[in-house]
Formats: sequence, structure tokens, C-alpha cells
Amino acid sequence: MRHEVPLAKLRRRIEPARARLAAHPMYREMASVEDIRVFMSRHVFAVWDFMALLKALQRHLTSVEPMWRAVGSARTRRLVNEMVLEEESDEVDGVPTSHFELYRAAMAGSGEPTATIDSFLAAIDRGRGFEEACAAAEVPEGARAFMRVTFATIATARPHVIASAFTFGREDAIPSMFTPMVAAIPGRDEHLAGFERYLTRHIELDGDDHGPKAIAMLEELCGEDEAKWSEAADAAESALDARIAFWDTILADMRARRPQWSEAAD
Repeated sequence: MRHEVPLAKLRRRIEPARARLAAHPMYREMASVEDIRVFMSRHVFAVWDFMALLKALQRHLTSVEPMWRAVGSARTRRLVNEMVLEEESDEVDGVPTSHFELYRAAMAGSGEPTATIDSFLAAIDRGRGFEEACAAAEVPEGARAFMRVTFATIATARPHVIASAFTFGREDAIPSMFTPMVAAIPGRDEHLAGFERYLTRHIELDGDDHGPKAIAMLEELCGEDEAKWSEAADAAESALDARIAFWDTILADMRARRPQWSEAAD
């Protein structure tokens, strides 16, 4: 019997979760500007904690200390630094910006208040811990639960585990998540132009560039170590399950808010 390539084995294991995420009913129900605003108000926390994963990788795989030394593989350093460059300081419409800042601006442009994410970050700036900052800003529970999985992954301090969650829970999954969202934008509403720009940029960047780079990074980190590949598969599955659970809570919040919108319209 032919030996299965570790990456292919990992992909086969997580395929059911990937399929559930790609077919999530939330995409079909994002039918109005109000639905999308609810989505953005929750999803912005996933945009923020994406950078926590990426920065954890940068800390582990490159030297960020004043007394610099070349660490690890030069190829892996280049892969992670290239992704940091575009995620933290991309050039969009000729203007440098982080993808988080791009998303927050898209929220504001849609008419969705940014007070909750702003309060959360202000609490972090004041030295509050994660849970304390979530409580102070009244972060929705679905977003809290999603971020807890992210920070538990980071706390393992195992680069291949973090890289797998980053690769399969984020970069590899983004095109299949964001493509139906672009299609759902009602009538290309001008208030959602920033949101659409964010989505299309990530479909392009993650599908053609960051996704393959993240996979190459994971392959280098795991090598031929079966134990590492097994741990990577666990992390990938956990990240996908967390995303599906997060989408479930957002869909429930959309449905709960719809009667309020109808009453306001009356």
C-alpha cells in the first residue's frame, strides 16, 4: 500500500469540517445590510485575533529581539515575514493599512458602530487581560468563545500547532468563506463598498499567495515528524470547529435582530 503524504492525510481528516464550513447556512441568510452589519460587529474580533496568531508565529520563527540572531529556517522566516508585511501594512488603493484597520473602516462605512471593538482594544491598552477586556467591552459571547480557542492555541507555544490553526482555520479557508459573502452583498450597496473591498482582497491574497505560503510553512515546520503532523491535524480541526460554532452564533444573532428591524421600519 502506498504511503500517504502527511499533508494529504491531514487534508483528508479535516475535509468534513471544511465542507461544513463552506456550506454553512449563514452565507445564504446574509440578505440585507442589517444582516451584514451584525456579521461585521462579531467578525471584527476574528479579524483582530488573526493578527495574534500571525504575530505569535513571527515571534517563534524570527528574531524580534534587539540582540538579533538569525533563527530557524531562512525560508520559513521569509514566508512569515511576507505575510506579516501584507497583513499589517498592505497597500490598498495606494494607501498603506493593516487589514484590521481596513475592516474597522468598512464597519464604520456600513453604519455599524465600532464602540465594542474600540472599547475592547482600549481595555487591552490599559493592561487588562483578555477575559477582563471582553467583560469590560461586553464582547458578544460567540466572539469570546472563538478567541478563547485562538489564545489557547497560541498558549501551546508550539509553532507547528499555531501554524496549522493559522493555515487551515484562516488562510486556506478564507476563499470558500468570503466568496459567497461577496455574492450576498445586496445590490452592491455603497455603504458596503469597504466590506466588499476587504473580502475581495482576501480572496485574491489568501487563495493565490498567503494560502500556499502558509501550507509551505507548515510542511517545513512538521517535516517528516508524524507526531507533529498529528498535532497539526488536531489544531486544524479545532480551528475549523471553532469557526463553525462562531458562524452558528452569528446566524442566531442575525435571526434574533430581524424582528427589531421590522418593528423599526413600521
